[in-house]
Amino acid sequence: MGWLTRFIGAVTFLAVGVIFSPETFGSKSDGGHSSKLTAALKLAHLLCFATSWGAALWVTFIGGIIMFKNLPRHMFGNLQSKMFPAYFSMVAVCCAVSTASFGYLHPWKSSSTAEKYQLGFLLSAFAFNLTNLLVFTPMTIELMKQRHKVEREQNIGEEIGWSKNQEVAKVSPKLAAMNKKFGMIHGLSSLANIMSFGSLAMHSWFLAGKMDL
Repeated sequence: MGWLTRFIGAVTFLAVGVIFSPETFGSKSDGGHSSKLTAALKLAHLLCFATSWGAALWVTFIGGIIMFKNLPRHMFGNLQSKMFPAYFSMVAVCCAVSTASFGYLHPWKSSSTAEKYQLGFLLSAFAFNLTNLLVFTPMTIELMKQRHKVEREQNIGEEIGWSKNQEVAKVSPKLAAMNKKFGMIHGLSSLANIMSFGSLAMHSWFLAGKMDL
């Protein structure tokens, strides 16, 4: 199934959901916003939050670990260098939409303390992802390329896992220094990603408390 087919299928199901929603048949909301606008903003918030949350969960705890354990290390690194800019871009955009829609639905002056905290969590998730996209990811990719070059000189990098890198680093000060630099920047990137994930997790608890199942 091609990308266009999947996209059309998703849009079709979304359109059917909108057609059969209560707002389509003229029900009114309790607040000052029009019913359709409120429903559209809630939908945008929910879809973008779910997308960013699901993507972060998969990339951080499932996909990345599986790839690292099964791909040659240089292949894994090159794949990550293509995937992470797209990942952080998508999550940053989704967080921006979620933040904007939540802020519109809950104006700061009339918001409760809990709602203000939630806006803060969403803004934090957006900021952490933007920092990763614009600062840490370019630095990490550049250092990765430099380390790959050093490793190729040592005839390593096509194996799975870290064992050969660690062995060679014991007798190669150049590789050891490169590992230290890369580890520091990669660690900051991972920390920012986890902080973003944690901020989204806090918001998921808030949303769960609002659901009526």
